[in-house]
Order: sequence, then structure tokens, then C-alpha cells
Amino acid sequence: MRDGADRVRTGANRMQNGPAVFSFWVALVFFPAADLARGFRWTEAAGLAAVTACYLLGVRAAFERPAAARAALAALAGVTLAGCAVWGGTWFYLCPLVSIACGVVLRGRAVPVALATVTLVAMAVTLWKGGGQDAVAAVAWGTGIAGVVVHVTLQLHRTRRELATAAVSEERERFSRDLHDLLGHTLSLMVVKAEAVRRLASRDAAAAARQAADIETIGRRALAEVRAAVSGYRGRGLAGELDAAGAALREAGVRAVVDAGEVRLAPHADALLGWAVREGVTNVIRHAGAAVCEIRVREGREEAVLEIVNDGAAGPGEWGNGLRGLAERAAAGGAAFEAGPAEGGGFRLRMAVPVPRGDAPRGAAPGGDAAGRPGETA
Repeated sequence: MRDGADRVRTGANRMQNGPAVFSFWVALVFFPAADLARGFRWTEAAGLAAVTACYLLGVRAAFERPAAARAALAALAGVTLAGCAVWGGTWFYLCPLVSIACGVVLRGRAVPVALATVTLVAMAVTLWKGGGQDAVAAVAWGTGIAGVVVHVTLQLHRTRRELATAAVSEERERFSRDLHDLLGHTLSLMVVKAEAVRRLASRDAAAAARQAADIETIGRRALAEVRAAVSGYRGRGLAGELDAAGAALREAGVRAVVDAGEVRLAPHADALLGWAVREGVTNVIRHAGAAVCEIRVREGREEAVLEIVNDGAAGPGEWGNGLRGLAERAAAGGAAFEAGPAEGGGFRLRMAVPVPRGDAPRGAAPGGDAAGRPGETA
């Protein structure tokens, strides 16, 4: 169920961010429009309006209605190449729009076929209009490379999402295996001893009591083992989470800048900030589409402060389950927590944990000096 919700959120993020990014390139219409201002022709104005409408419709529908997007792409290609043939000149600046739309709208083998076709037709029209070798090369380069870059970029984003999903699935399987290994034998032994207690209760109370004591001992040992195993998943401490965050961001193609200074935290603050690092970095990898993520930790006289800032999408205003759970943990631990759009774009998560006065001497965060390397870049 959670996987389905994640897919829905991923699709929503693509629909919100994709059209806005690719719509920017419609600015190429400015070049033939500027020429049109010097010698206005209604037919050419109608052609430019059609190119603009078809391109914007195509890139928006690509994330919601693929059939409509393909129809808009076909119309865009026809109008653009016809305009190049009739008016020439700066209309050739619009050929990259067609290739960009091909990279956004089409999938699989259709992309290279469409890009090659559009590029060859644009080159042929350039030659037909009397363009020289340099003009043909410029049209071929601009038309071909624009679509290739867009297509490869989208493929990388899809691959990154698939890798993140596979990593979550692998972690769940590992957790299931570990729990089975921990509890399978122990629970079987407890069942055997419970049956022995039932058989002995009526004829040998002392033996039954010994079996019951064994059950208690086995149960306590199993509980300790489960707690130890779960702590490996749920609370590695700040230093361990910083190391894991750097590795995870690097695998996702995000540059991590970690600045933890010489932070030495009490166990409570260390665990809480470790939780915040894990959840914050998970959000960056799965939802933000960021290029850079900065993680800063500072300890003052009154509080230890963690900030995670990325340059990706700020996301919807409503928090998801992870951020809500983190806010609840912060409230329970007396910490201040906030998460939302950062100044200048991106997303910012901040948690401030009070530093108790008169606390026991604090050791370094678990994991040695891993959290004490300022400016670490992954």
C-alpha cells in the first residue's frame, strides 16, 4: 500500500515539476516573433501561435495524457517544419523545440527514431532553402543534441527512482530475514517448553516451574536480541546516519556537503538528530530531485541544531507521514522542529535539541570522528 502511495506521489511530482521545466524552452519562439515585428504577416503569426500552443500542450500532456501529447507533438513537428520551408530564417531556431518535445513525450526506441527523422528533415529543408554547410551543421547539432540531452536526463531520473524503490525493497527483505533468523528458533523453543509446562503442571509442579523459568529466560533474551537488531535499523546515532546519508546521496547522484564540526552530543540528542538526518535525507532522495544537499550540525550552550537544505523541489505544503512522525518525535523530546521551503528555493529541515545543563560528560558521537569532519563532500 505504501509503495502505491509512493508511486502516486512520484507521479504528482513529475506532473508538477516537468511541465514547468520544459515550458521554459518555448522562449525560442522569441526569435521568429522578433522578425515578425519588422514585417507582420498574419499567416506567420498564426503559425507561431500554433507552435507555442502545441509545444506547451505536448509537454504538459506528456505527464498526464500520453495520447494527447503525441498528437500535439505531431502537429508541432508539422507546423514547425512547414514554417521553416515557407519562411526559413529564424524559424530554424524552433527545430530544437520539436526534438525537446520528442524527448519528453516519446518513450523507448521511438525517441532515437523520431530525433533522427526530425534532424534529417530539418537538414533537408535547410539545404532546400539555400543554406550552406555551416547552416546545415548548426541545424543538425541544435536539433539533435537538444532532444538527446532531454531524453538522457529523463532516463536518469527514472533510473534513480527505480534504484530508490529497489533499495527500499531490499531493506525490507533483509529486515524480514533477520527477524526470521532471530525469532524462528527462539519461538519454536518457547512453544516446546510451553507444551512441557502444560504436560507437567498436573504431576510435577517443580519441573513445570523450571520449564516456565526457561521460557522467561528465553523470552527476555529474544527481546534483547530484537531490540539490538531493530536499533541497527532505527537508530545508528548521528555519526552513523551522517555516513549513511553521504553514501545514499552519492548513490542517488546528489552532491552531499556535510559539516558537523567537532560536535559531541548527549545520547538523547544524538539519537534524535540521527533520526532527523535519516528522514531528511530520505525525503531528498525520494522526492526533491536535488543536485546538492547540505547537512550542518552545530552545538551551542543551549541547544544542538541540525539543518538539512537541498536545492530541489520544495514539495507540497502538507507534510507526509515521515515528517509528521519526525515532528512528533521532536515534540516528545522537547526539540524544536520545522520543515518547509528555503529562502531562495529548495527545501529546508531544521531541528534544535536542548542541551541539558549539568548532564553527564558527553562522549563523541558513535562512529568515532565520522561526524567530526567539517566540509565533507560526497
